This record gives sequence, C-alpha cells and structure tokens, in this order.
Amino acid sequence: MVGFEVGADDYVVKPFSVRELVLRVRAILRRAPSPVDEAQDPVTETGSIRIDVSAHRVWVSDQELALTATEFKLLVTLVSRTGRVQSRGQLLQDVWEMPPDLNTRTVDTHVKRLREKLGAAAERVETVRGVGYRFVDE
Repeated sequence: MVGFEVGADDYVVKPFSVRELVLRVRAILRRAPSPVDEAQDPVTETGSIRIDVSAHRVWVSDQELALTATEFKLLVTLVSRTGRVQSRGQLLQDVWEMPPDLNTRTVDTHVKRLREKLGAAAERVETVRGVGYRFVDE
C-alpha cells in the first residue's frame, strides 16, 4: 500500500511471477498514448498527400482515399519517418504490434494495397530490396 501512497501506478511484491509482471507492463502500455498519435500534427501535408490524423482521413491531389485502419496507420508511420528505411520487422512491431521476427508477408501485402489506393503518389513508397520500405519526399 505504501507504493500507491508515494505515487506509484502499480507495483509487484516479491516473490512474483514473470507472467504477472509482463501482464502488468502490458496493461500500463495499453493506457499510454500511441507514439504515432503524439508525433503527428492534426494535418500533415507532404507533396500531393494530405493526412488529417485526428479525423482519420487522407487525400491525394484533393481526392479523398478510403483506407482501412491498418493502411492508415501504415501510411502515417511511413510518413512520420520520411526518408528513413523501415524494416518489415519494425513495421510489424509498430503497426501490427506483432513480434518483429515473425515470418509473414503481411507488410508486403498491405504496402501493395496502400500503393494501389495512393494511385499517382504510389511511387513515394519505395521498396528497399532486402531491407524494407521508405517514404520519400516528392
């Protein structure tokens, strides 16, 4: 009880199980704001692409796109790291909250669908062979 009195959000007494510790950490992380939400201004413009994070809307050349929640999060993640290569593992971790060492084609499939929806702006999402993807300036 003293832990709560001095301002702790949670604590674990010894002896404790590793499983309980992991579950408590996950619960705290769920309550924390997403880094993608914190890092973004309400509206981001990069060339012909305009993203309104708070309204969950994207436009390319003044035409609104119908993106799924995952496609939107993938685009926001790539745009927030413009010019930097994002490995498939890093994207799996940041967008899907999956282990980075998972052997799946999920990232590639979603990038393909995102490019199809971006139309003329699709070339802004570059493939870096053997590494991952990079969003580039126009």
